[in-house]
Amino acid sequence: MSTRLSQQSVYRLVPRLAKNLTALGNVAEDSTLNRTIVHLVNLRVSQINHCCFCQHMHSQEARDDGEHQVRLDVFPAWREAPCFSTQERAALAWAEALTLISQQPSISDDTYQNALTAFGEQGLIDLTAIIVQINSWNRISVGFQFAPDIRI
Repeated sequence: MSTRLSQQSVYRLVPRLAKNLTALGNVAEDSTLNRTIVHLVNLRVSQINHCCFCQHMHSQEARDDGEHQVRLDVFPAWREAPCFSTQERAALAWAEALTLISQQPSISDDTYQNALTAFGEQGLIDLTAIIVQINSWNRISVGFQFAPDIRI
């Protein structure tokens, strides 16, 4: 296997990349989306995309912001777990639909309507921007095999 560019090299060679992706994520700071929703969406999309770096980072950020470990423990089974709200479920379903878009002919009207009802028009646009951002970060991290600093 060949050596890939390091995280530092990627962002040093193209500093606009990190700057522009970060700017896209600023939508979350300016929106009514709560931090829990943003953490859960970032984590779920990173799980789908098999991004170890982002899964590690976003699960830690969620815990730092007060997310309960038990919810993270059952998170892969969020549809069955009773500890996720209707709004969280709508966000996660929308995130999965957009992330897995190539695996389905279209996004169902039910998924769209549930997300729209849960977030309103502006909130749904903000949520979509967050999903676009984390999918982009995941592709960079997975492509260049960025590794998290995990200490046990």
